[in-house]
Amino acid sequence: MIKKLLVVLLALVPVPALAVNVEKVVSPGGIEAWLVQDHANPIIAMDVAFAGGSSVEAKPGLANMMASLLDEGAGAYDSQAFQGRLEDLSIGLAFRAGRDELSGSLKTLTENRDAAFDMFRLALTQPRFDKEPVERIRAQILAGLTRELQNPNTVAQRAWSKAAFGQHAYGRPANGTPEAVKALKAAELKAHAKTWLSRQDLIVGVVGDITPDQLAPLLDKTFGALPAAHPPIKVAETSIATGKVVVENRPIPQSVAVFGLPGIKRDDPDWYAAYVMNYILGGGGFSSRLTEEVREKRGLAYSVYSYLLPLDHAGIVIGGVATQNAKIKQSLDLIRQELTRMAEQGPDQTELTDAKTYLTGSFPLSLDSTAAIAGLLVSMQSNHLGIDYLEKRNALIEAVSMDQVKAAAKRLLDPQKLVVVVVGQPEGVTSTP
Repeated sequence: MIKKLLVVLLALVPVPALAVNVEKVVSPGGIEAWLVQDHANPIIAMDVAFAGGSSVEAKPGLANMMASLLDEGAGAYDSQAFQGRLEDLSIGLAFRAGRDELSGSLKTLTENRDAAFDMFRLALTQPRFDKEPVERIRAQILAGLTRELQNPNTVAQRAWSKAAFGQHAYGRPANGTPEAVKALKAAELKAHAKTWLSRQDLIVGVVGDITPDQLAPLLDKTFGALPAAHPPIKVAETSIATGKVVVENRPIPQSVAVFGLPGIKRDDPDWYAAYVMNYILGGGGFSSRLTEEVREKRGLAYSVYSYLLPLDHAGIVIGGVATQNAKIKQSLDLIRQELTRMAEQGPDQTELTDAKTYLTGSFPLSLDSTAAIAGLLVSMQSNHLGIDYLEKRNALIEAVSMDQVKAAAKRLLDPQKLVVVVVGQPEGVTSTP
């Protein structure tokens, strides 16, 4: 336990804000990684991403359960031996499945670098899926699903995805359903890992006490045995259904609502204008319009928010609010009112200036640890932002004009297109036909 705590603490050691030089490293075998060297502390963090998230899985919950088992035994190590070696060497290793990708992370002390990368290699290339860990992880996932399905927030999020996307892959719960998870077989988990853990579309970000010459051969050793390619991704481009209200009746004193609109993807020319606009609308915490109108002025809800969610095959503007059953209609009416006001009038100059000041000034805080920067390196690559993104990011936000923000608001914020899901016993809110 002490060693586990040590590696977590070391992985979070601060690095100098924006003192970040991103280098491209290509292995002898042609595997590419982006690297930020930081030799101030004897720590290395790596984040990776593969295609093959829940959007391509053959059965609901398959990608999530497979990812949860990658560190539960590999090669000659059964689950107990694998986990024991990680603990003995203070190695942090984890995998997860998202909508559009499978991701992994590694944290290690420099002295255990080679062993840590080798354990990561084994997890990717020789996962065991033994009976005991398969059934143990299945039980953990089922217990988690049971808790989630009693949680109004999770129920609302799942119902919103289904209402917005219908039969599209994004309409399915990413971690599956109890019925589907109970039926998953070890052979299916192995097949998903073998199919989607490949070098095609592999993204690697590394930060810490390692040089390009040291990293390059490790890339081949770690990833070289993976299949060269994965099958074609057959997920259709989509947008959400619009103009819909769904009420999930639950005997609880508070209603939880999730609301959303068609949005934009990360490569859209309006992205930065929409990003600034959303900060003013609902992404700026106590300084946002939604918080001011719903919470501060009227005390209707403790929290109300919105954010942009760019998926690979759709973009969304999504948000949420929770309040008493008797007050949820008023809260939703105010949200629609603020969407309309922003779309018709845009922000004022003070709001725009304050938003850009915060978004540029707070950015260095996201670069405060090796693990955080490694994750950002992967995001930069997956979103095709360029290796110089850290240098130019704030200038892109500063360049956003009032006219651009107004145009983005007008384009995205149409209350008539809202998809709203409310879980509870909301007074005055009913499902649309």
